[in-house]
Amino acid sequence: MSKRDYYEILGVEKNASDDEIKKAYRKLAIKFHPDKNPGDKTAEDKFKEAAEAYEVLSNPEKRQRYNQFGHAGMSGAAGGGYGGGMNMDDIFSQFGDIFGGAFGFGGGGQRGGGRRMTKGSNLRVKVKLNLQEIANGVEKKIKVNKFVSCGTCNGSGAKNGQYDTCRKCNGSGVEVRVQQTILGAMQTQTTCSACSGEGRIVKDKCNTCHGDGIVRGEEVISIQVPAGVAGGMQLSMGGKGNAAPRGGINGDLLVLIEEEEHLQLKREGSHLLYSLYISIPDAVLGNSFEIPTVEGKAKIKIDPGTQSGKVLRLKGKGLPDVNSYGKGDLLVEISVYTPTNLSGDEKKIIEQFRASKNFEPSPGKKEKGFFDRMKEYFE
Repeated sequence: MSKRDYYEILGVEKNASDDEIKKAYRKLAIKFHPDKNPGDKTAEDKFKEAAEAYEVLSNPEKRQRYNQFGHAGMSGAAGGGYGGGMNMDDIFSQFGDIFGGAFGFGGGGQRGGGRRMTKGSNLRVKVKLNLQEIANGVEKKIKVNKFVSCGTCNGSGAKNGQYDTCRKCNGSGVEVRVQQTILGAMQTQTTCSACSGEGRIVKDKCNTCHGDGIVRGEEVISIQVPAGVAGGMQLSMGGKGNAAPRGGINGDLLVLIEEEEHLQLKREGSHLLYSLYISIPDAVLGNSFEIPTVEGKAKIKIDPGTQSGKVLRLKGKGLPDVNSYGKGDLLVEISVYTPTNLSGDEKKIIEQFRASKNFEPSPGKKEKGFFDRMKEYFE
């Protein structure tokens, strides 16, 4: 599935209203509808692409994540993500009402009057990552307790795989009502209440799942987390949620990222911040120091006469951008440590320093605070 910008796919601006997004999707969906373009693979791909874009932009929560993180906020490398794993049944079951009466679609989401495809519920799990895992990306395997397809009846819910056609809707999955009004006959179509839109009823229920087609079970799921993710970001794995009753469409697994705090490094977007404390002699004479990085340690040189508050930049030693726009930097703030417990001899030496004009600060000079300097850097 193409990873073009979703707004570009639908041909709308980023600030488009929900109604504008819906109208744009409906226009594209009708244009590239498979019934209107039989056998046209390009039209089918565009139909699915538009559905993927609409699935995200029509949902406020998903749209907010997409605006903030782009495609990386929508999917993990292994999961397919929102829309990426959608087939025709997914689209017709979720967005059938968008088409209105076009191409034989009704409000129940069935195609061509066929049975309604139910969808399993989504699951949400939390995955905690340390800074090194965030920097490099990581594969996490988790055990998930969820509804899975019944192994006895292969998810059909029927003991012998046999169904009876629903008598109320005659297998259509919908009930059609005609009501006379002053404007003439008005026809409405709703999901069949007897079969819940499936168009069929289990003849003999499976003894294991009691006709539901799903049972409680466990699955070990491998999650590929891309490098550069941030705490609060949510990834999605299509089809890895709860199984749907009687062979429907599986729900999604939503993966919420939690970030472990590093003991020495502070994160600021794709940049990392570190405070290095040095002694007065080291600030005056200069020295070399080892500082922590995500991958280990790095050696930096402090020049003679370094002032407290100076910020050194180690280019490319930060975190990768989640959208693959390069790497951030490691910013090292120098803080000169002032001792508090001095011996008598040490105090005498300091008194001699105080008498020297070389140790007098420049008059009227005001040093900016660390956060002011960081603000200037990020701007």
